[in-house]
Amino acid sequence: MSASRPPVEITLRFLAAPTDAGQSGSVSAGRVLEWIDKAGYAAAAGWSGTYCVTAYVGNVRFTRPVEVGDLVEVTARVVHTGRTSMHVTVDVASGPPRTRELAPATRCLMVFVAVDDAGRTTPVPTLVPATLGEELQQGWAVRRADLRAEVETAMAGVEYTAAGTAPRVALRFLAAPTDVNWGGKVHGGVVMRWIDEAAHVLATRWTGDVHNVAIFTGGVRFYRPLRIGHLVEVEARLLHTGRTSMHVGVHVRSGDPADGPDAMELTTYCRTILVGIDEDRRAVPCPTWVPVSEEDRVLDAHAVELVRIRERFGD
Repeated sequence: MSASRPPVEITLRFLAAPTDAGQSGSVSAGRVLEWIDKAGYAAAAGWSGTYCVTAYVGNVRFTRPVEVGDLVEVTARVVHTGRTSMHVTVDVASGPPRTRELAPATRCLMVFVAVDDAGRTTPVPTLVPATLGEELQQGWAVRRADLRAEVETAMAGVEYTAAGTAPRVALRFLAAPTDVNWGGKVHGGVVMRWIDEAAHVLATRWTGDVHNVAIFTGGVRFYRPLRIGHLVEVEARLLHTGRTSMHVGVHVRSGDPADGPDAMELTTYCRTILVGIDEDRRAVPCPTWVPVSEEDRVLDAHAVELVRIRERFGD
């Protein structure tokens, strides 16, 4: 392995704090998404040697909760590069600090793009696999690109308008200086936390007095930067219900508050799935939503199709 090769992997270690907890008492999905983005950024910036922006976050499946007080390890590794992009896998594991027996909590694939001081994309070093393990991970990342392309194609033809009658909520606020990242824009992880919070509000309104937790967040696409002082709107809309699950589409829009709400532009879109749980953390049935308008029926079918696409790719 060349001595000049940039570092491929980085691991962040820390304790999950009480302030990280969500409604269920365990660490919120939004906070875990923040950790994922920070570790991914550190790996991408270390590889490229320049500032990077989050372009895409793939399927994040929350297989077990992270508890307050747990020792947390978030490991990010560059597994594939394009001309200006870096595909980064991020693994989250946690467990009691006294035993240090950490169990996997989630894994995802992220895509970062390197940019220069003027915000223009800039080339990154090419990752040439040095081991069989690196070669296999690179092949996996390339195959995931096929899944991402199919999901984006399915999403491209779907419209969200006022004709829909599905339950929805919208959170509106100003992006604060405390939300800023190292490039002077809102951190991608903060945006993902807002997405989780809006989806949680919608799910809670739909299910009533039931604890809801996110079990999946996917297809998080960042279209444009969100700047400090911008008016932000995070709209969550119910797309489909299963026996215990709620499929929610979330759009993030932003713009200069002086320009008015009609001038806000799409910043981020994603889909998240939540379930209600009882005191033993078992999934409970949720109320069934029945599509009413033609747009409702199209979006309901769209949510089901996205599940089929991911199942076909073995995800």
